[in-house]
Amino acid sequence: MINITRLWTGEAQPADNLRYGQGHGSASSSRARKPIVVWNITRTCNLRCVHCYSDSMAQQYPGELSWEQIQDVIKDLAAYEVPSLLLSGGEPLIHPHFFDIVDYATELGLKLTISTNGTLITPEKAALLKKANVAYVGISLDGIGAIHDEFRGKKGAFDAAVKGFRNCEDVGQKTGLRMTLTRHNVANIERILDFIEEQGIQRTCFYHLVPAGRGSELQVLDPAESRHAIDTIIKRVEHWQTTNQSREVLTVTQPADGAYLLHRMEQENHPNLAQARQLLNWNGGGANSSGRAISNIDTQGNVHPDQFWQDVQLGNVKKTPFSTIWEGGNPLSAPILEEIRSIGNLTNGQRQALMYGRCAGCKWFSTCGGGFRTRSAFANGDLWGSDPGCYLSDEEIGSEMAHIEKVG
Repeated sequence: MINITRLWTGEAQPADNLRYGQGHGSASSSRARKPIVVWNITRTCNLRCVHCYSDSMAQQYPGELSWEQIQDVIKDLAAYEVPSLLLSGGEPLIHPHFFDIVDYATELGLKLTISTNGTLITPEKAALLKKANVAYVGISLDGIGAIHDEFRGKKGAFDAAVKGFRNCEDVGQKTGLRMTLTRHNVANIERILDFIEEQGIQRTCFYHLVPAGRGSELQVLDPAESRHAIDTIIKRVEHWQTTNQSREVLTVTQPADGAYLLHRMEQENHPNLAQARQLLNWNGGGANSSGRAISNIDTQGNVHPDQFWQDVQLGNVKKTPFSTIWEGGNPLSAPILEEIRSIGNLTNGQRQALMYGRCAGCKWFSTCGGGFRTRSAFANGDLWGSDPGCYLSDEEIGSEMAHIEKVG
C-alpha cells in the first residue's frame, strides 16, 4: 500500500508502523514483518462483479473449512501474532459462522478488518461489528449509482452499499471505501472523490487492477489513465489538507505509485521529499510485499503469496498450520517461497541485476522493488520480468537500459 496522505502531506497515519517502520510496534526492518493475512472465508457472493479475482457467484462451493478447522486457523494466527487479519470472500457476511469468526478472532486479540460489498450490513449487523471491536470495515464501491450497479452485476447494489456505510457510521464503526481502478470508472474519479467528501468517508483504498479471475477479462489502465487517476487523487488530498479535512487515502497493488510520487516531488521541490523517500525505501515496495508482508488463505484452506496469486500454492491449513507453512515448514512449497522472498532478501543491486525489461535499469528500483510481482508473474511467466502496470516513461525512470531482454 502507498499512503498518499502520509507521503504527500507528512501527516502521521494509523498503520505507519507496518508500512514505514514509524511509531509504536514497528518492525526492525521491512523484511522482519509478519504478514497481513487476507482470508477468503467463503466464495459465495450475492453479487457478480466484473473484476472478481475469485470468480464468485450466488451458489454454494464444496470444500470450505469447517467451524472446527476455522477455529484452529484463528488460534494459530493469533499465536503467530500476525499484525492484521482481513476477512474477505466472496461476500464474507454470507458465511454461516461469520459473527462466530469475528467474535473468536477478536477475543484472541487479532486486529480484524472486513472487506465487504456492504449490501448486507443492516443496523443490527453494524452494531455487532462495533461490539466485537472490529478495527475497520472496507466497503467496495466502483462508481456512483448505475455505474456501480453495472460493475457489480445487480441493480440497487449502490444504494444498498451506501446504506451499509451509513449503518456503520451510525454506530461509530470505523469504515472506508475500497475501489478498483479500471476503464469502467477512472473517467469518473472526480465524482467518486466528491462522494467521499460528501459522505464524510475517512479512509479510501484505490486498487490498481490485477488481471485475475473475472478481472482477467478487463484491461489495466494505460499510462495516461493511471497518471490522471493519481494526479487527481493527489490534488484532492492537497485540498483536504488545506481545508483541515483529515482523510486517509491509499493506493494498493502498484508500488510504482511511490516512485511517481517521488518523481513529482522532485519536480515540484516538495518539502516532504526527503521524508517520503526514506519511508518508501524502508518499505521496499514490491520486493517485500507478496509472500512476505501479505499472504492469503483461500476458501479451501490453500495458502498463497497474496489473494490474487492463486496458481501458487504454498500449503493447506487443513493439514499444516499457517505459521508452519509461512516459516518454510512445507518441504514441497519451501523452494517456491524462498524464490519469491529472494526478491526481498537480496540487496537492491543484486535483485535488480536479475531483472529484465524496464525494471532492470530503473532508477526507482529501491523505492518500487520492481512493481507488483504478482502482476509481473502473470504477464511474464516468472518473477523477474517487469510489471506491465508501471506508467512512468522511460525518461522518468532515468534508464538508458530501459528494455533489457530476458536472458536464456
